[in-house]
Amino acid sequence: MALLKVDNLTVTRGGSTLVDDVSFAIGKGQRLALIGEAGSGKSLVLRAVAGLLPPGTTASGSLGFDDQPMPAGTADRLALNGRRIGVLLDRNSTGLSPLRTLGAQLDAALARAGREGDRAAQRTELLQEVGLDPALAGRYPEALAAAERRRALLALALAGKPDLLIADEPAAGLDLLEQRRLLDLILRHCTERGMSLLLASHDLRTVAMLATKVAVLRGGKVVEAGEKQEVFGHPRHAFTRAMLSAGRHRARTLMRTPIGGTLLELRDVSRREAPGLPLLDRRPPKVRLEAVSFAIRAGESVAVIGPAGAGKSTLLRIVAGLERASGGELAFEQVPYHGSDLPRMLRHEIGYVFAEPAGSFNPRHTVGESIAEPLQLEMQKSVDELGARIVEVVRAVGLSPDILTRLPADFPLAELQRLAIARALVTRPRLVVIDEPIAALDIGARGEVLVLLNRLRADFGLSFLIATHDFDVVRVVADRVLVLDKGHVVEATTPAQMLDKPQHPVTQQLVASQLPDVGIVPVF
Repeated sequence: MALLKVDNLTVTRGGSTLVDDVSFAIGKGQRLALIGEAGSGKSLVLRAVAGLLPPGTTASGSLGFDDQPMPAGTADRLALNGRRIGVLLDRNSTGLSPLRTLGAQLDAALARAGREGDRAAQRTELLQEVGLDPALAGRYPEALAAAERRRALLALALAGKPDLLIADEPAAGLDLLEQRRLLDLILRHCTERGMSLLLASHDLRTVAMLATKVAVLRGGKVVEAGEKQEVFGHPRHAFTRAMLSAGRHRARTLMRTPIGGTLLELRDVSRREAPGLPLLDRRPPKVRLEAVSFAIRAGESVAVIGPAGAGKSTLLRIVAGLERASGGELAFEQVPYHGSDLPRMLRHEIGYVFAEPAGSFNPRHTVGESIAEPLQLEMQKSVDELGARIVEVVRAVGLSPDILTRLPADFPLAELQRLAIARALVTRPRLVVIDEPIAALDIGARGEVLVLLNRLRADFGLSFLIATHDFDVVRVVADRVLVLDKGHVVEATTPAQMLDKPQHPVTQQLVASQLPDVGIVPVF
């Protein structure tokens, strides 16, 4: 008997069909994952089932829950969501009210679920179930870490002990350790309580860990569906086969530039930040980095990995001249600097790719204007030469120069990331600093960007410094790995050594936290 039954679901907006005739069923205790490229309709299906479609969109078809039609009224649908259906759609944690403590929001969720009894004891139990300290109930969301806010959202979704959890990219953006902890929590609740799951994810490993059934979406349509072992092991549709191949990132090819002498050196670099106003707050400064020392050679690719808050992004920003070190010294081609005092004559030698491609472009400027901005460092060049440089880098990342007059909103995330890489290359740097190169991308685009980085490194003789929480980046792109924890480099090794024989306890935890691979070699 199906717990959730979706028949001929179609979602439209402004005359465009975004989800087209989607049908599936989830039995009690079953866990269905929707997978597909960005824009395939995964999130819209989940929102349609939860009754939370964005304004301007309409849904048709039929939805049934536990052999009854899904309530049509908003109040009845929200009541069902609070009691028998848990909803975890908000990966950015904006679903937590900034004006109420976590405890107050949990109490409200428990009340909506109709739970009777000692509210304080229920709240404590709920927080403990998601691995949070009950003392956090008195805090406001802004005082919680990102991973704690995500667990708090899970606690709100589980308050009614639901029969079905609807989760959209539940672990997106979390570091390796927190990602694994959150997914373990979801899996435990599903297995121990027989809770069903409707999941949307672009991460095949998340799907391999949580799902029992899989439906593949493309262009709003289901192109393949079945048991996980069957879809992953014997995919029938060409798109499914291509997506599974893209999700299995191959090791580095022979495309690489020769390794040369020292290009960048860090000597005891530290970064400390005052927790409040310098004259009023007497608390000791926060340590972001402490005595970090390493070198990058010409043509070398070094990855930095570590838990959230380890200092990865701070390190990259200091190297790129965007922040200043509190202590120690850096040297690029033996020219010393301390971060933001990077000499102007060297600024064109270091390119930077930000972690969020969508947020790194001015929405009012064309992408051509944004790519041209770093060329202000080379005003001595002729207009024709600078224009040719822009065309060169856009083509190098696999895009046509015809797109340069368009605005960022016209591009999917994968193309924006390519354009962000092109902008970093436009000054012809020797070192490119990249923060989370594939974290925001879907399955197919991730593999393509990793191959692109290796090709660009070979074609342009580049060195890379990459911050990541993704072991695929380490395997495919890096020559060496630095493991950072609480601002300290705790291990420096090669990708193979780190994955086979991690030495430091933090490295061992990171390696152990890897999600299981799909585990099935598809028969094509």
